[in-house]
Amino acid sequence: MWFKNLTLYRFNKPFSIDTEQLEQALSSFSFTPCSSQDVSKLGFSKALGKLGQTLVHSANGIHLISMTKEEKLLPAQVVKEAVDEKVSVIEDQENRKVTKKEKDAFKEDVIATLLPRAFSRRSQIKALIMPEQQLVVVDSSSATKAEEMLSLLRKAIGSLPIVPVSFSAPIENTLTAWLETSEIPASFEVQDEAELKSVSEEGGIVRFKQQELFEEEVLAHIASGKQVHKLALHFGQSIAFVVQSDASLKRLKFSEEFRAINDEVGNEDPMARMDADYALMCGELKALFESLFKALGGLESEN
Repeated sequence: MWFKNLTLYRFNKPFSIDTEQLEQALSSFSFTPCSSQDVSKLGFSKALGKLGQTLVHSANGIHLISMTKEEKLLPAQVVKEAVDEKVSVIEDQENRKVTKKEKDAFKEDVIATLLPRAFSRRSQIKALIMPEQQLVVVDSSSATKAEEMLSLLRKAIGSLPIVPVSFSAPIENTLTAWLETSEIPASFEVQDEAELKSVSEEGGIVRFKQQELFEEEVLAHIASGKQVHKLALHFGQSIAFVVQSDASLKRLKFSEEFRAINDEVGNEDPMARMDADYALMCGELKALFESLFKALGGLESEN
């Protein structure tokens, strides 16, 4: 339930689809397992996993959705060796070179033969649709995987007018200024990890871990022309994370103290606990986004 990596997008047109409409739209693209000849399949699955009943789980106006992807594991080297063996037999028997067209046909035949016996793996990506904040938040560290989810959502609802979150000023400028001046917005505390990059193409990258970031060693790199592209922060007493210059948030960790807020709900009813944790997470993410967007100078569309 607890999101770990956030890739952020904002709507450039209001999102006005309600829960029932969204559920109906996603149902046409629900997940079905791979058949014997499918290389991969993806589709929407129950938002709350095995405990859930619906493809959309909504609370406090925020919609949770989940996409499942199944992929057949067919190593390229295995396919290549099988094709090479076929090519070798024909060239020896017929004393001629096999054409590229023939090799491509052999490859298709090999894949068709091996697919039914191939192992498969499944992965899931979850996302939050936040109409009030006009945001879509994908729980993935990979922009490519996030786009798979968004592409499927776009097919399901017909259109998805979103763009990556961007700010009125480059994030690296703001993060660098925080370290230079030691003036950090009140809601945040700088941790002990950062990555600095030179502004010149020939310059280098320096990474700090378990390092006091306001010391001369770090500030010297900034003075020499490097900017902060990744910075570990803590929001209040609830969330530790790394903010990056591409506006993504990585390695979110909700504190034990924060997660314990729902301990009174207990675990006797797993669905009730999951629902409570979902509401708790969404409420704190809303607070985080409000504070962070303001601290970073505001979204580009707001200025």
